[in-house]
Amino acid sequence: MKFMCSRDRLNEAISIVQKAVSNRSTLPILDGILIEASEKDGVKLTGYDLETGIEAKLDSDIREDGAIVINSKLFGEIIRKLPEEHVSIETDDKMMITIDSGASVFSIKGLSAEGYPKIPEVTDAQKVILMQGILKDMIRQTIFAVSTDESRPTLNGCHFVCDGYSVEMVAIDGFRLALRKQLVGSDLPIMKFIVPGKALHEAGRILGGKDTELVIYSSQNHILFDTGMVRIVSRLIQGEYMNYRAILPKSGETTMLVSTPAMLSAIERASLIILSEDRRSPVQLTMPNDEVLVISASTELGTLREEIPVSIQGEKIDIDFNPRYFIEALRAIEDEEITIQFSGSNGPCVLKPTEGEDFAYLVLPLRR
Repeated sequence: MKFMCSRDRLNEAISIVQKAVSNRSTLPILDGILIEASEKDGVKLTGYDLETGIEAKLDSDIREDGAIVINSKLFGEIIRKLPEEHVSIETDDKMMITIDSGASVFSIKGLSAEGYPKIPEVTDAQKVILMQGILKDMIRQTIFAVSTDESRPTLNGCHFVCDGYSVEMVAIDGFRLALRKQLVGSDLPIMKFIVPGKALHEAGRILGGKDTELVIYSSQNHILFDTGMVRIVSRLIQGEYMNYRAILPKSGETTMLVSTPAMLSAIERASLIILSEDRRSPVQLTMPNDEVLVISASTELGTLREEIPVSIQGEKIDIDFNPRYFIEALRAIEDEEITIQFSGSNGPCVLKPTEGEDFAYLVLPLRR
């Protein structure tokens, strides 16, 4: 194998596929990146941990076809520190890889590509075409609520639902729910599946701008995100997802209209004196009248009390919440104003848009 390429482009491709390289595998080959070069398909780098696989194409001048596996960490460090912009990579029949850039020439022992596991092909798949920026935003607005409790595996991912006109993503961790809905158009397939949180997290880091297309292929067992230059393949989580529609209250005893930035800033200030997620140190929300929300916190460090203007309809509320759950939801919301619906002083609250159904964030209160 022999090819020449840009150091910066190679470094970018390595950074992308490293996200799928195993850190704890007992198989040394999974610590590596598979490099394949062919005049027909170009140069492709692959990382795969047997759960999630990432492939990145690389624009190169190919002189000889071939393939090899090289330790991911070492390869990445070498490429980052090369002195020149142009890189030549060549292998021999002894599995040695030579990396040549300017005055620097590295010779590193590689592994045979024949032992590298093959990423599953996503066949007989349905597909959805979205703009990369839309999915990137939807991931950012839901991923924080994915559960890490391995005893409930279906909650370890986001539920992806396509109803023919819109795409909906939902995450639940037992204490909160995050729902994001995007109207796409018509002629979309009817499908639903659960994508592991890790795969979505990596996809969110790789996806680009709002004007670039992404094709999502889903089969019975796998999902493929294809940007053209990068492909992310992951196993799907099998099982029935929780009936989240039954969790979301259809109405509430109290409805509050509030500025999103004002509430976020006030709760962030309150969290400054809360050094842990101790249930004894919540943020308290109280409503002395129909136009003021009082946000307060009290710990051994001190206290905070802050009033923000709101518009309230219904019963007055006195309720405690984990501040992190509110902060992560409010940071995900782009609307300047939102409606918060409360189900009494002991029930869940739901953050919703003032109009439409683009998102919903449910947060459970803390018991006193």
